[in-house]
Amino acid sequence: MKENNKYSIGEFSEKTGISIRTLHYYDEIGLLQPEKHPTSGHRIYNHQDILTIQKIVSLKFLGYTLDKIAKLLDESSFNVDLIDTLSLHLKALEKEKERIEQSMTAVKRVIKLLKEEGELDSTILFTLIHSMQTENIQKEWLARHMQMDVVEGLSKKSEEEKIALDQTFIQLAKEVKQLYGKPVEDPKVQEMIKTYLESSFAFLGEDLIQKLADTDMEELDIRELEDMAPSPFTENEEKWLNQAIVYHMKQTEME
Repeated sequence: MKENNKYSIGEFSEKTGISIRTLHYYDEIGLLQPEKHPTSGHRIYNHQDILTIQKIVSLKFLGYTLDKIAKLLDESSFNVDLIDTLSLHLKALEKEKERIEQSMTAVKRVIKLLKEEGELDSTILFTLIHSMQTENIQKEWLARHMQMDVVEGLSKKSEEEKIALDQTFIQLAKEVKQLYGKPVEDPKVQEMIKTYLESSFAFLGEDLIQKLADTDMEELDIRELEDMAPSPFTENEEKWLNQAIVYHMKQTEME
């Protein structure tokens, strides 16, 4: 009930939009402690509590933790000293925004892949997701070890192009599981390698392929890059696949 601008917890919750459960919690941690009815012990909120909850909501909106908010509530005014704190919060929010946008992009790609494929082996799927998750780290590695125009060229690839490359990898992974154990010179094995390499080269384009060819790959720590995006293949499958690729490259050079 309301009397002389006093509110029960239900009325206060309805007026401020803050759930009763949250108000209970704020009371427990000492962030917003209303007066209590002398006999029933029920919480009684007043107009000052409305102003306090507005401060709490505003500071939460700016990104402050409840611990920090508790220290700021008693401040009667703020000056330029607050800029440093707000700047730190802004950087944290920008980083979180980047993480969320990256997650959203990955989710959209996975949805499209599942719609296209209908069903995906879990190992292959999680390999792709992990690769998406570490894309920024992979870009940093490329920036440290390669020409910047290579990095910029890869960064300009559209989501549609990336999804197409994902589908190429999925097809390769499926065929490796099916064909593993056959001689590397087997026509089906070599057709698999040819299709995969052609799709990969089409994704990169002639300019990027040439720039990669001009990079001294022997000086690169390829193992570090491989560790960022683990393979869905077993060690023996990986060895067999590499042998099949080497065989294909030799046959191509002889033609």
